[in-house]
Amino acid sequence: MNESLRRQARILLIDDEPANLKLLAKMLASQHYEHLVTLQDSRQVIGAYHANRPDLILLDINMPHLDGYQVMAQLQALNDPLLPPIVILTAQHGRETLLKALAAGARDFIGKPFDMAELLMRVSNLLDAHLAHRMLHDQKGLLEEMVRQRTDELNQTRLQVVRRLGRAAEYRDNETGYHILRMSKYSALLAQHLGWGEAACDLMLNASPMHDIGKIGIPDAVLLKPGRLDENEMAVIRTHPEIGASLLAGDNSELLRMAQTIARTHHEKWDGSGYPAGLAGPGIPQAGRIVAVADVFDALSSSRPYKRAWKVEDAVAHVIDNSGSHFDPNVVRCFQEHLPEILAIGNEHREPHV
Repeated sequence: MNESLRRQARILLIDDEPANLKLLAKMLASQHYEHLVTLQDSRQVIGAYHANRPDLILLDINMPHLDGYQVMAQLQALNDPLLPPIVILTAQHGRETLLKALAAGARDFIGKPFDMAELLMRVSNLLDAHLAHRMLHDQKGLLEEMVRQRTDELNQTRLQVVRRLGRAAEYRDNETGYHILRMSKYSALLAQHLGWGEAACDLMLNASPMHDIGKIGIPDAVLLKPGRLDENEMAVIRTHPEIGASLLAGDNSELLRMAQTIARTHHEKWDGSGYPAGLAGPGIPQAGRIVAVADVFDALSSSRPYKRAWKVEDAVAHVIDNSGSHFDPNVVRCFQEHLPEILAIGNEHREPHV
């Protein structure tokens, strides 16, 4: 261990005898230890510990108020991962005393009267071990922080990719960013009231804009046709959930896994008449069931180049009327209970021309 680093260490000396404290301080100062804190009153140890964060503690056993065992119990109760080594100062050399002190947390002993060479050697060795441990702990913390930052960067990159893909889907389908914003907020709100945790709701908010990403793969003649689609055209449009799921496959992040699930299942229906897989009831992932309600409600209540917006009350009635057929009754019930919050989101994020 670097000699200069060792001598910068903070050492806490605790003994009710002023003469012992003075002698200890003189011995340590002779080796240029600069940061020494001396205490006669054992009741002040915890306060001094927090104030000075010592690297080594020299502790007398027999003291008034709190003895050395009680002081060690207080220090152990702090659960400090970097609790420094404690060296017992004692004139008692019996086996029982030594074992009791070791059991209480002591790392070493220095007998009274003090032998200077022995004292300095034990202090040096214990400081070297503790300072090395502290360096490893600090390095581990630094590495963990670097990993956390890198993970955050990767998550932000994924999020940016998802958002940009969502915008690409909007452009292909004459959708607007406001529709995507509203339906994703509706979805997150419903998820929250259905008992999802904060992290899962955040995933819903950022994954649900991907629900129609598969429309990128639908030909313009079908996707942008102003009139009703014929049977063959409907078969083509119904491939977009699987196209979207395929586009989002191959990434193990929670965000893209949820986005893939939503893309694949948001057109499934509670009664099994939906597409692409004809899933029914609880067999449809809840994320898909939630987005189905949010997406249909906003699509009906929003104007598009090819249709007028429904009145809000008519769009709400449609969702309620299709509970148990198209939509999960539990999600619809949640939608009804929190309709004022949903309408507030809609009003906050209206289309610019409305």
